[in-house]
Amino acid sequence: MEEGTKTKKTVFVGGIGDEVDETVILETFSTFGDIIEVQLPPAPTNPSNPNEVKHRGFAFVTYSSPADAQDAIDNMDLNELNGRVLRVNLARPSKGPLQPQGNRAIWESEEWLKKYVKPLAQSGGAALRAKTRESSGAPSEGDERREEDEDAMEE
Repeated sequence: MEEGTKTKKTVFVGGIGDEVDETVILETFSTFGDIIEVQLPPAPTNPSNPNEVKHRGFAFVTYSSPADAQDAIDNMDLNELNGRVLRVNLARPSKGPLQPQGNRAIWESEEWLKKYVKPLAQSGGAALRAKTRESSGAPSEGDERREEDEDAMEE
């Protein structure tokens, strides 16, 4: 199934209360058509109570046809479910790739390195600057330091 086709069949449901689970979502939204999948993303667990399972307050419902998804949007957007007003609209694809490594520097990613980093010989590093100085006849940093050291000993 193409990603664009799946997106038009998937509905975002926001504003879900804590007491709502996948079964309630399935029962509520199945009246508009055949549901392929219900996703209720889990919230990060509380370290003090790891057995407590909560969701993030939204869900994704994938229908078998785009018309069914549109019916659900037309009928459920701004309606109540267990005392909470729902926001229902077409799901959009995520904005970027998921970062499974968490809070790591972007340059630690192999893909980023391959795309943006030049090989050392082409990077313009210290070796390239030294070659440029040699060809222009300018003194290198090491030569300048030696001259300063000799002057310091004479004084």
